[in-house]
Amino acid sequence: MNELTGKRALVTGGSRGIGAAIALALAEKGADVALTYEHAADKATGVVKAIENKGRRGFAIQADSADAAAVTRSVNEAVSSLGGLDILVNNAGIARSGSLPEMRLEEIDALLNINIRAVILASQAAIPHLKQGGRIISTGSCLAERVPMAGVTVYSLTKSALLAFTRGLARDLGPQAITVNLVQPGPIDTDMNPAANGDFAEGNRKQTSLGHYGKPDDIADAVAFLASPAANYITGTALTVDGGSNA
Repeated sequence: MNELTGKRALVTGGSRGIGAAIALALAEKGADVALTYEHAADKATGVVKAIENKGRRGFAIQADSADAAAVTRSVNEAVSSLGGLDILVNNAGIARSGSLPEMRLEEIDALLNINIRAVILASQAAIPHLKQGGRIISTGSCLAERVPMAGVTVYSLTKSALLAFTRGLARDLGPQAITVNLVQPGPIDTDMNPAANGDFAEGNRKQTSLGHYGKPDDIADAVAFLASPAANYITGTALTVDGGSNA
């Protein structure tokens, strides 16, 4: 239960859903955790209190992942607040759907900036602070490898880009004993993709082998494993947690 004692983590987009579950899972295993949020200050404060209730230090940092300067600033603020950094979880992301001819430039830019550019910039800012045994873990999507529905072309593109980024960065940082991995969720019951009444809820449910949505904790457990010493020899890997959607 204390595999991460003494470790310091930053979780982007950590105020709710999968990000909040990841932040709490890391704290449960002993890490001090900073998290970023865009608008939900009250929810971010609630996650920080839950982290502190576990006996760990928690910090909330306001940052819009679409803003390049804010992404870099958030990493620097996390390092300052935590006294260093051992684990970066690139979790912040958005979903936009629609056929390509109908998508507005603003929607395309938002997907590219938040789902790809922010991951690159946060990792770039974090790397100088990571020591041997450091971790970079990103949240992707099972739609990076298989697209069983229409209307998610650009979103899937942004998540497939993280596959190449993870593999390339794992090569770059391997000599420093820093691992880089990707967790690819399937349908997870969150505000972004609710199991009860989401736009793709019924189709997503039928697509899984298990016949139901997953929970944020299912993804958080995978991230916590990759952050732990048990995953020392795992790098450049995509761990798909999708209930068998891509089986």
